[in-house]
Amino acid sequence: MANILDSVDQRTQLVGENRLELLIFQLNTAQLFAINVFKVKEVVKLPKLNSLPGSHPSITGVACTRGQSIPVIDLRQAIGMRPGDNGGEQNMIITEYNRTVQAFLVGQVMNIENMTWKDIQPPPSQVGRNNYLTAITKLQRDGVDRLVSIIDVEKVLAEIIDYDVQISQGVLDDEIANHFHGQKVLIVDDSSTARAQIRDTLSQLGLQIIEASNGLIALNLLKQWCDEGKHINDELLMMFTDAEMPEMDGYKLTHEIRSDARMKDLHIALNTSLSGSFNEAMVKKVGCDRFISKFQPDLLVEVVQERLRTVLSGQS
Repeated sequence: MANILDSVDQRTQLVGENRLELLIFQLNTAQLFAINVFKVKEVVKLPKLNSLPGSHPSITGVACTRGQSIPVIDLRQAIGMRPGDNGGEQNMIITEYNRTVQAFLVGQVMNIENMTWKDIQPPPSQVGRNNYLTAITKLQRDGVDRLVSIIDVEKVLAEIIDYDVQISQGVLDDEIANHFHGQKVLIVDDSSTARAQIRDTLSQLGLQIIEASNGLIALNLLKQWCDEGKHINDELLMMFTDAEMPEMDGYKLTHEIRSDARMKDLHIALNTSLSGSFNEAMVKKVGCDRFISKFQPDLLVEVVQERLRTVLSGQS
């Protein structure tokens, strides 16, 4: 299975094409699950694990691989499924999110599917807010449509790792602090957990936060404002967008904004958990102004302060 991931670093041609590749796996049931290949470093058979006393109940142990100690999260338990009998196939998906490496204990790892974000849909509203999905899609298996649940890994990790949204002392520039009030920031992310963490950080500055759960919703909102004769830079200080989102990803959203003369100057920061194989050259390809790895409250503040200073100096 590791061989099918050897070319992850060469998959940059997907950027800007509104496409993604999903790693499909099971959790010792017939149900299919997936995560984005860009976040996967390696897939291996589950090795012998060392216990980690006092750790979160969903951390089943620590694996030592390639000279690195990696916490292993029992994904089945983390998303609230009933405990399995552990009698089936056991694999470990090693991932990199938000500058940290962790592994997920799963069942059978099946294959990689190349898809378009248009084929990815938000989960039905009936499943409620406490689900662990960012999206769903369908795959043909033996002539039958099979539902695939795309895991909200950010929510899983946020329940295991305590992400602090407090701003460090000395980060906020007192000279411009009063100018944040009345300024608006658009946050575009399909993960409600990720949106909440940005919102809870930036609202401490007095910023007004507008949220959209995918790129298409955000683009339609911006177009509506333009059609009403509003100037985007008068409405928004800037926009933070995730990379991966159903219906329209952050790359395609940025491309569409840059292609519309009415909104092309909007300041855009790509705020993503993608790292490792992901790099800033890919961000520049679609025209983002900044690349920020997620869950860094101080950096979020520094980015909006930098933008505000530019606006106040009349150089926007």
